[in-house]
Order: sequence, then structure tokens, then C-alpha cells
Amino acid sequence: MTFEQIVRDINSKTFAPVYFLQGEESYFIDQISDLIENTILDESEKAFDQTILYGRDVNIPSLVLLAKGFPMIAKYQVIIVKEAQDIKNLAGSKSKSKQKKATNDSLESYLENLSSSTILVFCHKYKSIDSRTSLAKLLKQKGVVFDSAKLRDYQIAGWISSYVKSKSYEISPATSNLLAEYLGNDLSKIKNELEKLFIGLNKGGDITADLIEQNIGISKEYNIFELQKALGTKNMLNVNRIINFYGANPKEHPVQKIISTLFKFFTRTLTYHRLHDKSKNNVIDSLGISAYALDDYVLAARNYTPQKLTQNIRILRDYDMRSKGLGANSSNMPSADMYKELFFKLIY
Repeated sequence: MTFEQIVRDINSKTFAPVYFLQGEESYFIDQISDLIENTILDESEKAFDQTILYGRDVNIPSLVLLAKGFPMIAKYQVIIVKEAQDIKNLAGSKSKSKQKKATNDSLESYLENLSSSTILVFCHKYKSIDSRTSLAKLLKQKGVVFDSAKLRDYQIAGWISSYVKSKSYEISPATSNLLAEYLGNDLSKIKNELEKLFIGLNKGGDITADLIEQNIGISKEYNIFELQKALGTKNMLNVNRIINFYGANPKEHPVQKIISTLFKFFTRTLTYHRLHDKSKNNVIDSLGISAYALDDYVLAARNYTPQKLTQNIRILRDYDMRSKGLGANSSNMPSADMYKELFFKLIY
């Protein structure tokens, strides 16, 4: 079941007897868990019929006994197990045939005879249980299993746009990409930064590059997208302007981070050259980029041959080693000088 389906069902008061929320992306797990915690019971009922547990403290027989109990005043009792990945021997063996016969206080036994007045929630973060286990099979049969996968880098900008829209604000694709590049793929971190931007902004207001620069500190003129665009079009004037700024602010713009981003830029441009199908959708899927960034790669491919791109990738690897003090050519060259030397080689 998808995140959107689960949220829709909970908001419409359609509840499953057990939720198993698992996977690498903790943000979606927290969102569903928080929604359950704040939706099913009102404040007066929570004190009697809502229990929050943590995996390291959970004993399965005790948990099962609690789940078999009845609510005191509400229609349901809600039991939320956070950090469920810390529960010892949660999943057990791959099949019942390899296990001892399930006892009345086992989790499998409870799933076979679910209480209609209990909503049991497991928040199993950063990994998933083995789908071959009897527990995993029973969970899919009897409850809701949600696999929370990490978004890919090229999906982050789209997620930002959707989140901003869901809060009744506006943001351009360019600004979404700017935030995605600088904030990474930690959705909780991105959400927190966006919430800061919403403060003082009227509903329907636009999150602009100026607003981001004022509140987060990401420059609208000296960001990595402007550098890639200047590099892709061989606009040496703009390249020099940006790298001079970076060289003067090495802590905010470390060489290693810029090299890593440019490595992806040139690698994707080389991949573009090798594509037989250069239709828009195929290029976006093959390169793992947003539609907004497509034109930058098309222009870069016109200005850099496959041979030059291959050479640039080697150059970036060499300078990455040098910036870390490794290899025969390592040096203590100041960042400003290293930037100038590196970008001259990349362009010419």
C-alpha cells in the first residue's frame, strides 16, 4: 500500500488492526506514525488507551498480552512500537516449518487471531524484515505493510514541489532544484527548512530564490546549477565569477563537494551522448534528472565531445585525490588556486 493510500484511509477513519512500517526512509514512517498517534484517539482517551513503546524495551510475550487487552474508554486501544528494528528476534525463521510451534504469546499467534479493538503499529526504520519469514507473510495477509524507500536524488525536487503545494504555497522548478541540490535527500531536514520559509509568508505566497538566500543562505547567483550551466556552455566569464566566490568562501563551498557534483554532471552528459533514444522522457529516466535540468545536459553535450568528457572525468578524479592529500600529485594548493587550475583544464 502506498503512503498516500494509508494517509487517506486513516483520515477517513478506516483503520487496519496492524501496521508494519519499514524501510530506509524514516520520514514517511514518522509521518504515518504521527498521524495515527494524533488521529485515532482524542486527548482525553490517549491517557487511558494509547501506549508508546520502544523496541529495545519490548518483550514479545508482554506486547502480545497488551495487544490482547481491551480499551478502557475508547473504541480502540492504540499501541505504537517505535524503533521496532531493535526488538530481539522479531522476524524469526524463514518459514513456520523451521520454527518451533507458535505459542499463544508469539506475535504470529496474535496475527492469526487479531483483536478487533487494538491497533498495533510497528515503526521498523532503516531496514526491512526478510519477506520470506512467516511473520512478514502474516503481516501482509492480516494488516498493512508499508515499505518506505529512499527517494532518488532526481526525485527530491519533485517531492519539494509537491510538499510546498500541499501547504498552499508556490515554488518554481528552478527553486525546487536549488533546494534539492543543497539540502540533500534527508526529507526531515528539507521539511524543517521549508517550514522556516513558510513563517511570515501568506498562503499562496511564492518561495523565491531571494527568500531562500535570506533564510537558508543558498545563493541564487553562486549556486551549483549556475556553475554547471556556465561550465556546460563554456561561459568562462560566469565560471570565473562563481569560482572566485567559492575560492573566497572555501568552508561553505568545499572543493570535494563541488568535484563530486561535477563528476555526476559530466558522467550524465557522457551517458546522454551514448543514448540511442534521445527523446525527453527516455533521457530523463536514463540520466536520473528532473525535466528542469534537461536543457543543461543537452547544451553541455553540444559543447563537450565524448572524448573530452572522459578526459574531464579523469581530471576530476585526480583533483579529488589531490584535494584529500592523496596521490603523487597531492599538494596544499589553496582552494582558490585549485579551482582556477581545475576549471581551466575542464573547459580547455
